[in-house]
Amino acid sequence: MKTIKKLVVTASLATVALGMAGCSNMSKQDRNTAIGAGAGAVIGGALTGGSAAGTVGGAAVGGVIGNQVKQTN
Repeated sequence: MKTIKKLVVTASLATVALGMAGCSNMSKQDRNTAIGAGAGAVIGGALTGGSAAGTVGGAAVGGVIGNQVKQTN
């Protein structure tokens, strides 16, 4: 069972990494939203044992947080 979880997490991280390659012409806020959603999906899936609801919920929460992040200079 642990092997399947590791495979799911590894595949999710690889998908996020490949998806970020398409972010070169996105705005900073769009990029933050995508990164937040990807990270939230991985974390949500890991915390809930790979459940679909946990993954989708984590992606939604991560996307909202990423969207609201403002860079202060």
